Amino acid sequence: MMDALAAHAVLVQADLAKTAHPSMPWLTPVVGPDGRPALDVLIVGGGQSGLAIAFALARSQVKNVLVVDKAEEGLEGPWLTYARMPTLRSPKDYTGPDLDIPSLTYQSWHEAKYGADSWRDLNLISRENWADYLLWYRRVLDLPVRNGCEVTDIASVDHGLLAVTMRTSGGEERIYTRKLVLATGQEGMGDWSIPAPLRHLSAERCVHSAAPVDFASLRGRRVAVIGAGASAFDNAAAALEHGAAAVHLLCRRTAIQLVQPYRWLTFRGFLRHFSDLDDAWRWRFMRAILEMREAFPQPTYDRCARHAAFDLQEGVQVNSASETADGVVLRTSRGEMIADLVICGTGIEMDFTKRPELTRCADNIARWADRYRPPANEQSERLAQFPYLADDHALCERVDGHTPWIGDIHLFAIASTMSFGPSGSSINAMTTAVPKLVNGLTRGLFRADIDKHWASFSAYDVPQAVVWHAGENAESGT
Repeated sequence: MMDALAAHAVLVQADLAKTAHPSMPWLTPVVGPDGRPALDVLIVGGGQSGLAIAFALARSQVKNVLVVDKAEEGLEGPWLTYARMPTLRSPKDYTGPDLDIPSLTYQSWHEAKYGADSWRDLNLISRENWADYLLWYRRVLDLPVRNGCEVTDIASVDHGLLAVTMRTSGGEERIYTRKLVLATGQEGMGDWSIPAPLRHLSAERCVHSAAPVDFASLRGRRVAVIGAGASAFDNAAAALEHGAAAVHLLCRRTAIQLVQPYRWLTFRGFLRHFSDLDDAWRWRFMRAILEMREAFPQPTYDRCARHAAFDLQEGVQVNSASETADGVVLRTSRGEMIADLVICGTGIEMDFTKRPELTRCADNIARWADRYRPPANEQSERLAQFPYLADDHALCERVDGHTPWIGDIHLFAIASTMSFGPSGSSINAMTTAVPKLVNGLTRGLFRADIDKHWASFSAYDVPQAVVWHAGENAESGT
């Protein structure tokens, strides 16, 4: 007898078949310099965004697509790596990768696997279950994903193609594609940020919250966590739950952030049309939202506060640090403290030059600083470094004509935020953000092939009916 998930997979395929219109193929292969057909779209990143983009492209009959990820299968994205919260923070009924196909929602998967009563009683989705759902999603849709492939170089070649070099287990490999999507998550256009006063510390004493941490080794040890967003609290909680003797969470703000702006903006008007606003309004909104940072829900705070070893210090600035035989001495605006390990929950730094795959174009990628000058009371040097994107998520040139080929590189990651609002890493925005990106990709492919489409249309001569006259036999034609 078929189990519930297998039966549900049959339902998914039936739903997709019922909603497949229009299904006519419309792209013809383009041959690369190696004599093989080039891809229409290469997606770098096999997490939830990359998978949803591949699915949406297939629904638009763009099937000559490949998704690559440097991680092993199942370890794409943060869920089983550096995410250290027990559950997702999004409400369980938020939809995302399903792209409005009911049988593909997390709820449908959960009910098929655990039953309707389990869904009814569920509060928040565990990150392990979310990772399991994404793996099922990939498999039930038969998405073309290759793991163990790290993109190391992107270059322009003839015929409007990009040459993409990858490091794989079998050695270096080059493939060609018409369009490339960077669905590379948090650090896709830079790197994890360590505050300047701490950058000289050794990796044994200071790590970013996205790095691997041996929390079991922190039993009885002293930990300082820099930052006060959700990630900082998650790492503080993990250290406390593994028996750390003291965990000091240092927040620069005079009060921790309690308001979650992403809850306010989760409505169709904002998610769908934010990118249609002029630069002044986009800057104003995203500056306010991103400088608020991401707040945390009550259970996240409670994970820390229930431990006597937890010490929250607000309004504290770290001025300098040094390593001694006894640990790291942090000199702060409130005096000195010593920690055996410093964990920095301090987000990302936009620096295109830190991405090896962008070496050929990093200096000519337009930033917001190149396109918009905000009023004096709205300036932000950090946000000015975000990439300024075209309306199809494509990179723009800082100086026109130097690297025109970057118009075929489309960004769908946290760095898209200034141009598109929550998009490349937000579950709650996927049902509007992914179709917007895919519409831009298909628009570019269609325009590039317009001569072919005109020739195809001009040659089209398939009659829809047979004309016959009274007295003639319609079937025999006599």
